[in-house]
Amino acid sequence: MASNTTPRVQFSSSDTRTDEMHRTIEQWAEELVDSVEAAKASEQFQAWLDVQSRFHDYSYRNTLLIARQCPEATKVAGYRTWQDEFNRQVQDGEQAIWIWAPIIARQCPGCGNSPNYHANTDCEYNETPPEEWSEGPVAFKPVPVFDISQTDGEPLPELDTDARGDATDLFPAVFGAADTLDVQAEITDADEWAHGAANGICQTTDPDTTQPIAEIQVKDRENTAAVTAVLIHEYAHALLHSGVTDKPEREKREVEAEAVAYVVGRYFGLEMSGSALYLAAWESEEADTILERLDRISKTASEIIDAVDQQ
Repeated sequence: MASNTTPRVQFSSSDTRTDEMHRTIEQWAEELVDSVEAAKASEQFQAWLDVQSRFHDYSYRNTLLIARQCPEATKVAGYRTWQDEFNRQVQDGEQAIWIWAPIIARQCPGCGNSPNYHANTDCEYNETPPEEWSEGPVAFKPVPVFDISQTDGEPLPELDTDARGDATDLFPAVFGAADTLDVQAEITDADEWAHGAANGICQTTDPDTTQPIAEIQVKDRENTAAVTAVLIHEYAHALLHSGVTDKPEREKREVEAEAVAYVVGRYFGLEMSGSALYLAAWESEEADTILERLDRISKTASEIIDAVDQQ
């Protein structure tokens, strides 16, 4: 067994198993919270955070434009930005991704136009002279950006959030648990993966029916432990989160799903320390959500553990 695989936990006594599992999961949840706080203060996370802050948070409209032109895009920036900010060069022959960028100029407080356009309108605003107007977007223009996959140069800092360990026997059992959990699971070849930087997705079909079906896809990789942990994470989404559309609630549910993956993976002997970095990087959600939702996390983890054990 690989050296970074921890021993599997055993709860052998049927009389005390439920209480032992609850106490152990509660202890692990507290340890995960502490690990997330430590991860946020780490040099690795701070370097990653610094780089992320230099990328624009694109509007929904621009996000759609990027996805239509380059579905596999993960990080995009302008030609000069790649050179000046990241020491990377756009490769010869690459096709630009076109998005809308605002034109910033002084705006008339009355009609919202720039001074030149304001002079040609019927707007009669004259309380303050144009040189005292505040600046804002007056129009939009198409500008080219490029995805990181279209560039060469210095690597960007990455967070290693993958699970580690020997999952040779565990993976088939976790994959086989899909039927018991009433979900459909598929492992997709990396060359055919169409979901960008995500390593797994969970989609619910027929949401208006009384029993919607959760369909899970996980990107195949050489690290079987990582694939197994992502599959568990998506199982948690399927069991907990179908139909959730509220963004703040979705963020909390993401924390729940990773906490479940951490507990289940740790139970079966995987090294799950990467979960702390995963949660540290997830939006701005506080790790204490794990403890606030411990009952849901515990019940879901136990359900997945039982389903895997049946295999």
